[in-house]
Amino acid sequence: MFPPSILSSPALSSASRLSDGSSRHSDPGHRTKSQPEFEIERPLKSATVPKRPSARRLQSDYAAEHALRASVSRFLVAKARPFTVSGRIPLRPLRTRPLLPLKALDVLIGACRPHQTAGINVYPDRDSLFYPPNLPLTATLEIANHPILDAVRNALFPNLPVGHYLITVRDRLEVMANGCRMSPQPRTLRNDGRVATIVVTLPVQYRGGTLIVRDGEGAEEKFFGGGQPEQVEWTAFLAECEYEVETIQQGCRMSISFAVHLKTYGPSVDPLISPSEYFLDLLSPVLSLSRGRKVAFYLTQEYGVNPADAIAESLVPHLKGSDSLLYHALKVYKLAPELHWAAGGYIWPIDRTVECGSDALSESPTAPMMPFSTPYGSPAKRNVSMPARPMSYYGDPTEDEELDTMRTETDMIRLRVEESGAIALADAEIFILSDWAPGPMTKERVYFALGGELEKLIVNVLMVTFVP
Repeated sequence: MFPPSILSSPALSSASRLSDGSSRHSDPGHRTKSQPEFEIERPLKSATVPKRPSARRLQSDYAAEHALRASVSRFLVAKARPFTVSGRIPLRPLRTRPLLPLKALDVLIGACRPHQTAGINVYPDRDSLFYPPNLPLTATLEIANHPILDAVRNALFPNLPVGHYLITVRDRLEVMANGCRMSPQPRTLRNDGRVATIVVTLPVQYRGGTLIVRDGEGAEEKFFGGGQPEQVEWTAFLAECEYEVETIQQGCRMSISFAVHLKTYGPSVDPLISPSEYFLDLLSPVLSLSRGRKVAFYLTQEYGVNPADAIAESLVPHLKGSDSLLYHALKVYKLAPELHWAAGGYIWPIDRTVECGSDALSESPTAPMMPFSTPYGSPAKRNVSMPARPMSYYGDPTEDEELDTMRTETDMIRLRVEESGAIALADAEIFILSDWAPGPMTKERVYFALGGELEKLIVNVLMVTFVP
């Protein structure tokens, strides 16, 4: 119960009361056990009602938040799908002298031709020029000597699978003198199968000439160069983009463009390697004697792929060593090699993975039921029904039982393999081409449960082709 002095006093502010409602000025001797250990002091609150933020301020905060969200959205879209990348190549001091004398530059400009997209209202001396590709051109700049392609792959093609490569082919030399500009170059002018274009600006000083690149959706990026004598500027963009160069205000802008092509082991793209004539001569009689047959070779390299998760044809971009050599040799003879999983005299279709089931023995309808009286033990041995046979004085009954168990397990696995879509090599009419003594073969492994134990099925890879 509160002291009379507190009850008769007027209402106190929140700052003069303790957390349990007692007064700060109360006698310490009247402190109850329920009083908290810590005293909480809060700032005095004004008796007046606080003002609400004005509508103008709320509208201003909303506008700022909306502008921030829109800016972040545009930034993330550009980050998710970049279509350009640029950089600089530093040059050694010995190569900072002028690129071309004035007389040689005049001769070069006289041999150039205007771009096809130059407007009809542009004066001939204001057209952007390019050096004809059919004329000889010797350039000391080799893009292969610099890690430009690595930067292009990391920025523009980050998801390029293993086994795919980028190569460059020099396109043309472009020259833009003082007062010239390059009108937009649409992507339809570059229909040579390229996946990107690299423009390398030579170290010739100039002013103006901003490079503008636009993607297929209209987004554009600008690159303000200037021709620094101690470095070479380069810009790469996807094949779907168009580009243009603004007017040169002073000096001369010279650049070399390169076409970036994709190379891989896949059948839809040109191969990266070519077998030797000696190797092709050894393969020729083999194919001649196999006309009208569907033949197959065993692969010999290890790839670390789970046949239960991927089809065998997915190994094509990853072929290596002798397997890659054989694949390209068959392509030279205009054949269509295919990769298939194979095991135990069976072969899976090209679009099927290897499936052995969770427990081939216990799930089989022909397997006998486990007796209830023996819940523990080896079900693989216990589930086998032993046929009656005469006693052998030279054989061990235990070994005979294990042999029968292995045969039963093999039959169960064969049943599961056939249910997964595999067919016998004899039924598929595939002739295996192998040496007198079997050599090394690719061995991938598929885990499966058999008789309550985890087992691994060894799976090979066959390269199959039909020889007409």
